[in-house]
Amino acid sequence: MMVDKLGRKISIMGIVNLTDDSFYAGSRVLSEGGVFDPDHFLDVVSVMISEGADILDLGACSTRPGSDSVGEDIEWARLEPALRLLAAERPGVGISIDTFRPGIVSRSYDIVGPFIVNDVSGGSEAMWKTVGELGLEYVAMHTRGTPKDMQNLTDYEDIVRDVKSFFLDIAMSADRFGVNNWILDPGFGFAKTVGQNWTLLRELSEFKEFGRPILAGLSRKSFLYKPLGITPTEALPATCAANLLALQNGASILRVHDIAPARQTVSVFAHFAGDVASAPEPMPPSAL
Repeated sequence: MMVDKLGRKISIMGIVNLTDDSFYAGSRVLSEGGVFDPDHFLDVVSVMISEGADILDLGACSTRPGSDSVGEDIEWARLEPALRLLAAERPGVGISIDTFRPGIVSRSYDIVGPFIVNDVSGGSEAMWKTVGELGLEYVAMHTRGTPKDMQNLTDYEDIVRDVKSFFLDIAMSADRFGVNNWILDPGFGFAKTVGQNWTLLRELSEFKEFGRPILAGLSRKSFLYKPLGITPTEALPATCAANLLALQNGASILRVHDIAPARQTVSVFAHFAGDVASAPEPMPPSAL
């Protein structure tokens, strides 16, 4: 974690997809057919931690555009062994869980204790109640509809104004349910066109008025690679460029597939901002 001269904490969140169908194949930990390999999982998270991940974001239900959600039993069957391994082998590592189901949150808490709830659904009363009762940190992400239909729901009058209005409601829900620590995620790639995503990135500093950490989930997403005529696999340079823009505009958390490049991006930002004392320590050559 880097702390800049203004006191902003900048963290790197590493994506660990316990799925076999997430949009970027390089992030998938399960093999085709949904088989969980404990050794492979531990190898993946060990590399992420060694490269500088502050948080491991575990997701066991794909939310790629057009996807159908698996049932809660399947989500839990994928997630539980990973959580038990982390509790045994990596106690104390920062964890977030990418889920929209309160039942998953409660069962996860029983295994690993406090973690960050990364909810891409836009929130529900049941989720707010669960998070408030357990005293967990919560990522509130803007979206519309479900992953199945969200890309048909992009008719905004003003994308920045409308997303800000959503977070005004989020702030009221957080107060109502006693969720004192929540993170703002504009939801890049969720219910937004290519142009709308770029507008949000350009105007990201508008969201600083909420006084909350801003999470930027830009890694290898279609609004980066489609204009370039490339694939997600080829989109790491575009991701690094976009992450740098997000940091300049106020992002505090970078949610990424590739830890070492993200850590370099944070270091470049620190030097550019004249905050060299807060730059992360140089990476060992083996991690670059």
